[in-house]
Amino acid sequence: MVQSKKGASAPSELAYFFPAEWEKHAAIFLSWPYDIISFPSLAKVEQTYLKIIKALQETKSEEVKLFVTGARMKKRAIKILESNGADVSKIKFFVHDYGDVWFRDYGPTFVVDRGARKLAMVKWKFNAWGNKYPELLKDDKMPKAINEQMKLPFFVSGIVMEGGAIETNGKGVLLTTEECLLNPNRNPGIPKEKIEQILKSHLGVSKIIWLPGGIEGDDTDGHIDNLARFVGENTVLCSIEEDEKDSNYRNLLKNLSILSASTDSAGKKFDVVKLPSPKVFAGQRKLSASYCNFYIANNAVLVPQFGVETDKKALEIIAHHFPSRKVIGIDCLDLVFGYGTIHCISQQQPKI
Repeated sequence: MVQSKKGASAPSELAYFFPAEWEKHAAIFLSWPYDIISFPSLAKVEQTYLKIIKALQETKSEEVKLFVTGARMKKRAIKILESNGADVSKIKFFVHDYGDVWFRDYGPTFVVDRGARKLAMVKWKFNAWGNKYPELLKDDKMPKAINEQMKLPFFVSGIVMEGGAIETNGKGVLLTTEECLLNPNRNPGIPKEKIEQILKSHLGVSKIIWLPGGIEGDDTDGHIDNLARFVGENTVLCSIEEDEKDSNYRNLLKNLSILSASTDSAGKKFDVVKLPSPKVFAGQRKLSASYCNFYIANNAVLVPQFGVETDKKALEIIAHHFPSRKVIGIDCLDLVFGYGTIHCISQQQPKI
């Protein structure tokens, strides 16, 4: 284990950096769902996982590394997958106790040294999104459990953060939000400058663009993967809301304005593409549904769909930017009830 502190080398000093999601993957990590509090329609969410795994296999994208909590859950997952045509022999199972499925947030961030063809992990402190869910604090142990098998260089950042809070173009630029990383429930007493320094040293980025905040219903305090995503080194998709009466209108307009005025690490302005926001409710509760929560696999892009009129337009916009990949809509109406969708439940392992 490498403790990144004064006197120790940080990942960037050892030539590691955080690659863009469209670069080649060796695998995708997922955790099988089981919590009926997060997902009252659990069987439907299991079917969503089935569709995600089958889409990855059918497009010959990347290996699936699937966490289960024990033998009973593994047996159930295998039954569902096999009976619906998934190839279980191509899935690598990991067994470890975990609280919920939001792997991107509690799992490691993988960084690469392309010159030495080496992979490493960065571990952030996971405090269940500002100690909102004490029963999920045990998920902070997941990166170490993974590395007991992978045995990679392991950098401990020392700050609270989640994987869904960061987005990179792989060329030195990182997107994040003030609402999340500067929230007193994450790193009280640590100034913005120090957080920037840690992000730069652990992710190999030179520039950080801060957006103000997120959307209604997002219990993560404004994760970037619901707001803006790079689809190219200089192109970023940005969630927008055209209804001025909508609760998200002002926040998303501010984000759009900042991105439109921002530049990449070479000083070139970004091509900012507007992506519509779906209106999805559970009774009176507005859900944190976003088309930005897509996952870029090697040969496919998996895009959340919610059974609303903006679904088709969002698919078309995303497909335009990934002509060499198959863009596949995945029904996430039951999954988003737990406050996240495809990007939130996944984490890519870069290929070396």
